[in-house]
Amino acid sequence: MFSTLFLALVSLCLSIKMVTPLFLALFWIISSCGMLASRLLIRYSLAKVRLHGRNLRYVVIIGTNQRAIEFAHQIQASPEQGYRILGFVDVQWVGTAMFNATGFQLVSDLANLAEYLRNNVVDEVAIYLPIRSLYTYAAQAAALCEQHGIIVRFDLDIFGLKTAKSRAEAFDSDHHIAAYSGQQNDWPWLAKRTLDIVGSSLLLLLSSPLLMIVALSIKLTSKGPAFFLQERVGLNKRRFMIYKFRTMVSGAERAIRQLEQQNEMSGPVFKIRNDPRITPIGKLLRRTSIDELPQLLNVLKGDMSLVGPRPLPLRDYQGFSEDWQRRRFSTRPGITCLWQVNGRNSISFEQWMKLDIQYLDEWSFWLDLKILARTIPAVLKGTGAA
Repeated sequence: MFSTLFLALVSLCLSIKMVTPLFLALFWIISSCGMLASRLLIRYSLAKVRLHGRNLRYVVIIGTNQRAIEFAHQIQASPEQGYRILGFVDVQWVGTAMFNATGFQLVSDLANLAEYLRNNVVDEVAIYLPIRSLYTYAAQAAALCEQHGIIVRFDLDIFGLKTAKSRAEAFDSDHHIAAYSGQQNDWPWLAKRTLDIVGSSLLLLLSSPLLMIVALSIKLTSKGPAFFLQERVGLNKRRFMIYKFRTMVSGAERAIRQLEQQNEMSGPVFKIRNDPRITPIGKLLRRTSIDELPQLLNVLKGDMSLVGPRPLPLRDYQGFSEDWQRRRFSTRPGITCLWQVNGRNSISFEQWMKLDIQYLDEWSFWLDLKILARTIPAVLKGTGAA
């Protein structure tokens, strides 16, 4: 791609007539296909060579726990990668009988590891010892491999995290392992942010006449400002002011305590289907979700995204009782998400939180596009709106 763009730039600067758009298209197709074909041919050839016992790397696994056994099964499932297991190294423990049942071979104990490395061909050592109880042995094994010039592998998930993913990062001259379960600043995230900026800008421009009409209608039909500003909890508990059209009478927040007993939502969220504080025009705005349009300004500012878990008021956040629910704050809140397209106020708070966590676990740029597409009919139907 870069070569094609460079060729196009050079042809423009030097006025090379033979470099036509068709020429550039053919150049891109041929070079791309050639590169892909060569990569596939090399990969196929190496796989064939390794399956015949050449170009192999011999691995010793230190530890006989379940994670070590699963790693061994992964190696056996991909013989074309060229890795072969020499055996396991560990001390006798309560799980030794379970390990013996797997059929894998124990080639040494921890005390004789140095002697084994001196007398055998070992390319890599994978350490799967429990860090809490056998850290000293793991550190000694790593230092021994360093002396021998042997590659050391170890499982990044040393804490047994269930959903977090790991990656290596450089910080100045040091390297760290980062475990994350939210969205990261990578190319998909950049595409998401680009969609937010472009989408919110276009929607604000197209809906500007409607925004002015709604603001004027609110001012003419009830006392108070046209817009409602409220502190919400955003990315990693950052607080920001959300913009909405005012749909309630002025001072409505102060009346929550008197209406607490009428709350129809489970959990800490406060919702009343026939809330007496809502103005007549406010009911229409809520039913059509027009009251949410000013949040496009929050998206443009970077406080929110077009798609993401709904930002909650500080009062609701303080009522959370489970820490797993707070993972929803590991990404920017959004105008719409799985909750909006699956019933909104018609589903329980517990199910709402599970949908937000599901969004985080399954997130992709294409999922955002699907949710945006599903939001349009959900808004038109007024599903769960109140």
